[in-house]
Amino acid sequence: MTSPAATVTVPVADAPAAPAPAPHAPRNALLDSLMPLLVDVGVPLASYYALKAAGLGTFAALAWSSALPAVRTVWGVVRNRRLNGLAALIVTVNVVSLLAGLVVGDPRLMLAKDSGVSSVIGLVILVTALKGQPMMTAGVRPWLVKGDAVKDAAWQRLAAGSAAFRRAEIRFSAVWGAALLGECVLRAVGAYTLPVETMVWLGTVVMVTTLVFAFLLSGRVGAVPMERMIAEEVGAGRTADTAL
Repeated sequence: MTSPAATVTVPVADAPAAPAPAPHAPRNALLDSLMPLLVDVGVPLASYYALKAAGLGTFAALAWSSALPAVRTVWGVVRNRRLNGLAALIVTVNVVSLLAGLVVGDPRLMLAKDSGVSSVIGLVILVTALKGQPMMTAGVRPWLVKGDAVKDAAWQRLAAGSAAFRRAEIRFSAVWGAALLGECVLRAVGAYTLPVETMVWLGTVVMVTTLVFAFLLSGRVGAVPMERMIAEEVGAGRTADTAL
């Protein structure tokens, strides 16, 4: 239906530190982070079954239910007036695969197209991690510093001088890249070996499982160690200020 890669926000560059969050900001941030997943997963799945119940064929229902995530991606680019490499890849793969599916008329190709998006994004994330420039850093940094200027300064010091911190950054991105590639393989194989009706809902299960697995594992091997090092760095800085 849609790819988990399309729900993962990966900014190209770090944004400046935001002001301290309001008391209800964590809940709002969680809702904002989950909303793309709800739109890209729940709406297409519900639309598919609604269209099938209305009498549309399997291919037509898949095509129309895939339209909303594609439109949302393009609208995001238009609204932000910026087309970065990641957005370009997502839009291109979706458009090309949708057109190919319309020409061939194969519902299995429509199912397999989402794994193509995951594979491209997963490869890009892995390559940036191997090059020592982990792409997912821009996504995890706001969660760890929480708009705190002191924590943000600690992040910058650790990123510049701590090999352990850099390894944790790389592990965080590597987990997400590998998870997306694994999801790609599973969904591609399923699209051509299982009944289409089965793969419509099973693809969503695979996708959600992948997101949960990547979130938990990347947190354990990447985000949690980074958060601990940031806290230690902040504490060391406060101790040094007290001693002066």
